[in-house]
Amino acid sequence: MPRHVSSSTCNALIRRSIDLRRLYRHAAAACEPGVRVVLNENVQALDLLIADLQAQGRAGGGTPSCHGSWRGTASRHLASWLAHADTHRDRVWIRALAHHESALLRAFEQAIEVEPPGSAQTLQRQLPRLRGIHLDMHSLTGTAH
Repeated sequence: MPRHVSSSTCNALIRRSIDLRRLYRHAAAACEPGVRVVLNENVQALDLLIADLQAQGRAGGGTPSCHGSWRGTASRHLASWLAHADTHRDRVWIRALAHHESALLRAFEQAIEVEPPGSAQTLQRQLPRLRGIHLDMHSLTGTAH
């Protein structure tokens, strides 16, 4: 039973995670200090997740991604533009982050469904981190309304 996630799946998850981490960093720089603390904690959780996925990719004999996607860059620019156009900038950032965080969690869950059991188990170990971020964002979206 393979214990390593397929290279293509691993790299896709790494790129999405890097995109989200960049979005968090960009948002943290633009948000008020209280929100910034939570966002920076989520950046740290994503740092660990990305490092683990990259280690998994190397262990499987592949070359793990070390950069995000052009879609992530476009999303970050769009979110920035929308935040600057709105008087409630923190709310815009939180909604964008919550949307992308939910998409990353779904991508992990979908990868778990299609990977062989041993590989799926490797990905499942990341779910507590992702669910922690999800709870943080759910909390923040509730306070942002």
